[in-house]
Amino acid sequence: MPKKVKYKNNKKGLFHGVLVKLAAVGMIIGCAVLIITTEKDCAEKEQQLVNIQSKIDAYEAENMEIQRVLDSNDTSAYMEKVAIEERGYAYPDERRFYDTSRD
Repeated sequence: MPKKVKYKNNKKGLFHGVLVKLAAVGMIIGCAVLIITTEKDCAEKEQQLVNIQSKIDAYEAENMEIQRVLDSNDTSAYMEKVAIEERGYAYPDERRFYDTSRD
């Protein structure tokens, strides 16, 4: 029987050596950048959620105050309060003084 001769392939192909290592390093860097940007976006969204939740709480408190006034059937006092505090109305004989020295 003839002996089988095995030849060792010393040729470096396209997927051997430096190219594979370079691709692996590129993939690792890409994944790291993706993870960092995702974490940053999550932190921003969590901050937005906190801000929105605080606005929701303020609106719910305001709604509860308005509902309390409506349930008490005394809307004239509420309308007077809104007119004076929020709209800037005053009684005809009322004098208001404003401090203009501060901005």
